[in-house]
Amino acid sequence: MRVLSGIQPTGRFHWGNYFGAIRQYIDLQHGNEAYYFIANLHALTTVRDPEILWRNTIEAAIDLLALGLDPDRATLFVQSDVPEVSELCWLLMTGTPLGLLERCHAYKEKKARGLTADAGLFTYPVLMAADILAYDADIVPVGMDQVQHIEVCRDLAGSFNHQFGEVFVLPNAKVLEDSAKVPGTDGEKMSKSYENTIDIFEDAKSMRKKIMRIVTDSRPMEDPKDPDTDPLYQLYCLFADPADREVMAAKYRAGGFGYGEVKKALAEVAEAFFAEFRERRSRLAADPEQVAQILADGSERARRKAQQVLQRAQQACGLKAAT
Repeated sequence: MRVLSGIQPTGRFHWGNYFGAIRQYIDLQHGNEAYYFIANLHALTTVRDPEILWRNTIEAAIDLLALGLDPDRATLFVQSDVPEVSELCWLLMTGTPLGLLERCHAYKEKKARGLTADAGLFTYPVLMAADILAYDADIVPVGMDQVQHIEVCRDLAGSFNHQFGEVFVLPNAKVLEDSAKVPGTDGEKMSKSYENTIDIFEDAKSMRKKIMRIVTDSRPMEDPKDPDTDPLYQLYCLFADPADREVMAAKYRAGGFGYGEVKKALAEVAEAFFAEFRERRSRLAADPEQVAQILADGSERARRKAQQVLQRAQQACGLKAAT
């Protein structure tokens, strides 16, 4: 199966990115043909500082490699290094109904929050469809909030196929199991937009400060507590092994402890969990030429595939002579 997904370089990756998506990207590179890209074209809808966007793009590549993405098993590349995707996006745009885009919840949500409703934001799902279709992707791992975009992609591909013949592979969404289960420091879903994140690679002192500020309830220390409804315990479970989880759960149910004790335990297991990744990241950051070569090789492989699909689409709709 061919797997494809992209992640935006809008800031440093946090615990929610890792447990909700990146960890499963790493798993899916085994036994599949995997394509993973850094979605810098999509990021242009929110990041307007060129230096920040470029730095975030390179940092994202280093982070993904440090977290276990293997360039020998998966193709890692930068979205804008495959211009065929942008051309394919236009072909899809010519047949995209306005009403379909107006119903996309991401556009409606951002507009409701007062963000500028520019054409990039409005047509975001079409570019996302081109990202997917350009590589004949079978499976697209996404969070539940992105499933609608896969449905839009299937609609656009199906419409194009109906009009011009069987050009595109219709992808299926793979809903990531933990995509909505990582609480932030305020108890809500961890998200950059909520400013409640803990970054994967931030320094240990800063990480501990954020952990100690995690919002908890005001029940007295002696009261028993329900671990299953506590965001702090849910975060602890991301890192702890089953035996330690059960010990902590029993402590919750018995009462007689303070949340500060859990926060210290969380900081310790989180530091230990990411220690190997941190070491690998330090080595990668010290060798920028290696990272640049990995991205260049990935872009070359991705372009070869995208060129095949674009040519197929161009010939089908009459932009190029059929062979």
